[in-house]
Amino acid sequence: MSVGTESTAVDVRIMTRAELALRGVSLDAPVRRPDGAGPSDDGHFVIGHGPADGAGAALPRNPDSPYSVRDGRVWLGEEDGTLTDTGLTLTPVLRPKFYDLTTADGVSYERIARLHGKDVLATTVVQTCIRYAESDRCRFCTIEESLRADATIAAKTPAQLAEVAEAAVRLDGIQQMVMTTGTTTGPDRGARVLVRSVRAVLAAVPGLPIQVQCEPPGDLAWIRALHDAGATAIGIHVESLDDEVRRRWMPGKSTVPMAEYEAAWDEAVRVFGPNRVSTYLLVGLGENPDELIAGAGSLIERGVYPFVVPFRPMSGTLAARDGIPAPGAELLRYVTEGVAAKLRAAGMTGADQGAGCAACGACSVLRSAGG
Repeated sequence: MSVGTESTAVDVRIMTRAELALRGVSLDAPVRRPDGAGPSDDGHFVIGHGPADGAGAALPRNPDSPYSVRDGRVWLGEEDGTLTDTGLTLTPVLRPKFYDLTTADGVSYERIARLHGKDVLATTVVQTCIRYAESDRCRFCTIEESLRADATIAAKTPAQLAEVAEAAVRLDGIQQMVMTTGTTTGPDRGARVLVRSVRAVLAAVPGLPIQVQCEPPGDLAWIRALHDAGATAIGIHVESLDDEVRRRWMPGKSTVPMAEYEAAWDEAVRVFGPNRVSTYLLVGLGENPDELIAGAGSLIERGVYPFVVPFRPMSGTLAARDGIPAPGAELLRYVTEGVAAKLRAAGMTGADQGAGCAACGACSVLRSAGG
């Protein structure tokens, strides 16, 4: 396989977005995540091509990045010291008002749920995972590091989540919510606590779109329970479709056979509907890029949105400890464009998920590529 070498105006735009996703920008951000279950230590920005055009973007804050921001525009520093205007605008997301509040028992709202992108409220309902021992841990995950840093609490109650969600919508115009969880010991693998949490939040904020995220539950009836609780969409994240890659990167999670993921995806599509189900696919784990694109196409045919995101060696992960680098921007562009073309052919967009990571799109380059 040779990564595509064609050069068009669209490629340049996507390539720049891919470079930003991997190399970050020399600009601080008031809203960021120091640790957690997803991309960590990113700043949250609004990126676009003009004042009226902007989407959420989660980008590394990197003082050594060749990309800088002046007067709201992104500039690329050249070796001779000159700056080239990339044509992109970038504005940091402001600290939300709900971060300044605390619960009656003294817990900061920020430790219960965080702002992601420009208008998404996100929480890890259970901040521990049965797969976090080093022998089982996903090598890209830091779910328990934020707990160790005292940046969050181990378990958020439905009442706490409802209180924070109501304030975030009222004070900061939150448009959707994402609830993920570490895998729990029961056969529901975390779905049970998500059911209770969704019900509580929707009782406080009727109509708020919510995506839930968990491993395939041992009893697929939990997927119906999540839908009936009021969830808009569901993420069942496999990260890689290659079993060898899964065993190497996710030794604990890979014990869940791919057949269980396929059964869960199919049931979720039946219950939630096409393009209301998604899964993360990480670029840079060593999977053949053409096979990754083909696998994403199979997911699309199932009605599942493949949310393509670059692997990045975040601080605190086993991958970072072992010096595993992020993928190159050209590989990310190639995979992103390949998957985006299949999404366009199927008429699927992340926005149509209604809620969740793909609906936000901040951690991916897919939106720039038309997916």
